[in-house]
Amino acid sequence: MRRLYLAYAVIPFILASSAFAGDAEIKAGQGVIDGQLKALIANDGAKAYSFAAPNVKQIFPTVDAFMNMVTNGYPPVRKPQSYSFGKVEETGPGSIVQQVLIVGPDGKDYEAVYTLQQQPDGTFQITGCSLRASNSLST
Repeated sequence: MRRLYLAYAVIPFILASSAFAGDAEIKAGQGVIDGQLKALIANDGAKAYSFAAPNVKQIFPTVDAFMNMVTNGYPPVRKPQSYSFGKVEETGPGSIVQQVLIVGPDGKDYEAVYTLQQQPDGTFQITGCSLRASNSLST
């Protein structure tokens, strides 16, 4: 009887702990995106580049190449008027997909979808970003 009681006492704790671990990962991922966006706004290319994962750095091996790609391909990400976090999904252990709602420099609404992966050192880095004009109407 004592073992059964102990099992019921421990199971909710384990479930709660895993929920908090997910929240911590999500917060960490959002912190990485926020850090990169703030660095881009501040024209700090080296700092913005530091949030990119190895797969991105392999394609864009220098800060200048990375910044040119962001400037030419992602103007709303490069100079957002404002941004906020939307839906988030953990797609596996250490993998996050985060929606970011952006008001671009042109005043239009955009949706950026970031993918992040936890690195061997425990930090999260951005593995990709897709951008599209948002279907929502501004009021």
